[in-house]
Amino acid sequence: MGALLVGVLLVAVAGFLRLRALSGYIGSFESSVRLTGPTAKPDRWRSGFAVYRADRLVWWRARSLRGRPRHEWSRELFVITGRVPLDQAGQPDLYLVQCRCAGQAFDLTMSSGAYSGLASWLESAPPNVRNVVV
Repeated sequence: MGALLVGVLLVAVAGFLRLRALSGYIGSFESSVRLTGPTAKPDRWRSGFAVYRADRLVWWRARSLRGRPRHEWSRELFVITGRVPLDQAGQPDLYLVQCRCAGQAFDLTMSSGAYSGLASWLESAPPNVRNVVV
């Protein structure tokens, strides 16, 4: 019984430290993701953290002990196809951002500040990589 309690405590501490590290990365922001499109089965929202890298956006699931990001999207192929403010849905200062990368459609929710950062990150890409931002 004591070993089980110690094991549960270690998992809880590891989860807390993982979340703290993810939220502390430079260029990280809270977001939720949902896969969409004709090839994706209806997906549910998953909360997590996105982190900008030089050549890609990586997304980590909040409630997981996985050591690798759940999703990685190439900056070169990343396109924002739409943006919907969620004010009328009772979520002030949140946006639903519709995206596509390498033929995969997905939605992200994020704050207005995080959206500004995402748009700036895409627009500041090298000239051969820039995409139009909505």
